[in-house]
Amino acid sequence: MSVTTADSVFDWIDERAQARAKAGLARRLRPRRADSTDLDLASNDYLGLARDKRVTGAAAAAALRWGAGSTGSRLVTGSTELHQELEYELANFCGAPAALVFSSGYAANLGALTALSGPGTAIVADQHIHASLIDGCKLSKADVAVAGHCDPEQVEKALATRGERRALVVTDSVFSVDGDLAPLSVLAELTAKHGSALVVDDAHGLGVVGPAGRGAVAGAGLAKAPHVVTTLTLSKSLGAQGGAVLGPGRVIRHLVDTARSFIFDTGLAPASAAAALAALRVLREEPERPARALAVAAGLAARLREAGLRTSEPTAAVVSVRAPSPEAAVAWAESCRAAGVVVGCFRPPSVPDQVSRLRLTARADLTDADLDRVVTVIRECAPAGAS
Repeated sequence: MSVTTADSVFDWIDERAQARAKAGLARRLRPRRADSTDLDLASNDYLGLARDKRVTGAAAAAALRWGAGSTGSRLVTGSTELHQELEYELANFCGAPAALVFSSGYAANLGALTALSGPGTAIVADQHIHASLIDGCKLSKADVAVAGHCDPEQVEKALATRGERRALVVTDSVFSVDGDLAPLSVLAELTAKHGSALVVDDAHGLGVVGPAGRGAVAGAGLAKAPHVVTTLTLSKSLGAQGGAVLGPGRVIRHLVDTARSFIFDTGLAPASAAAALAALRVLREEPERPARALAVAAGLAARLREAGLRTSEPTAAVVSVRAPSPEAAVAWAESCRAAGVVVGCFRPPSVPDQVSRLRLTARADLTDADLDRVVTVIRECAPAGAS
């Protein structure tokens, strides 16, 4: 039996790091410059609001008025008038009865799933749900079944054969890897039929799909459905930070009392709450932004396919381009960056189907000249086997 010394306690980390590097799966942080002139297609700033002066100005004013942080949990000192106002306007815009703001979309998903399930509950989750939903399922202590991607038949079979009295069906609305849309209307019918709840992460839907960007849940006519709960992030289309859960008033009241990622977490910073609120108001005033994001996505995908590349069929603002391997995806993204175009690079284990991709954000503020440049760079930097 070998003896582990203090110096060798974490040697296993080095072994894992070497294995990841060999497989082309090593990751590194890359600080973003404030004055960068690169064309950004890697962020989730779908509507181009993260640097909008109305949004940043609201954040700055809130920091000066309320302070740099919220100073405590929402149940102690962390709730401000800004949080309450944001919750009211989010619910009103999306057509939901009530809303509750969390410090992040991740925390919102953890809070919703753990507070609405537990032992004696069945969870049926789409195979491609976001990592935060996966973690919520793991922490829920519920009996979790995984259904095939966008496969209502498997969902219904799992609901019909469950032994638990309560059940949740969990899905993204717009899946973050390929930008495809879940069959929300069908899932809502199935869950209603089987007396189950439907929890939808609309992070990539808000601000892009649905009437005037009200999200996929609103677009499916489910915002007021008594068995549907929606989770959101404020860090994508709204260009800020934070998350929220929308749904029936009794659900929101239950989360305030029981969601650990709400109760024991410091509240969202006032600057972020103010920024999200300002962005939401811009979205109300400029409903053409969601339509532009969708048009950019469709045009970008079509032009890349014309160039011989394999792309997704976007239903929102995400376009993915398949790469032949993790190593090729990394090299492709690096070559694009060197040419002044920043793209996302998705590799296992971040992609549930184990296929490596470039992930492009179709922002509403991209010009036709920007798109010409993007298509040219991606095509010229494409590795062998990409087409």
